[in-house]
Amino acid sequence: MPNTIYYLASCDTCRKIIKSLPKYNDLIFHDIKQNPINVGELEALYEMSRSYEALFSKKAQLYKSMDLKNKSLTEADYKKYLLEHYTFLSRPVFVIDGKIYIGNSQKNIIDVMKVLL
Repeated sequence: MPNTIYYLASCDTCRKIIKSLPKYNDLIFHDIKQNPINVGELEALYEMSRSYEALFSKKAQLYKSMDLKNKSLTEADYKKYLLEHYTFLSRPVFVIDGKIYIGNSQKNIIDVMKVLL
């Protein structure tokens, strides 16, 4: 899998992180709203993370509006929701040199910066 960032162009946090990336990197920028993740891509991300739940954002507005927090979700449910709507992907997701970095925690972004420099 090529070095890629899965992000949402309308997400302020994603834009801020992208702006802070080193200028010369070989990342492919994949806007998940314009180009939703397909089954093959999601399964490749799963292979690296070993969990659909780890890729799933419980901060998504749809998560709250669909009252999913009060349901007992399985890995199959997480996969289904991730494929149904882009907003369920925890953003950004970086794939760099075969390693995955999920979400915008400070530690995660520092780790991404280290490997990109």
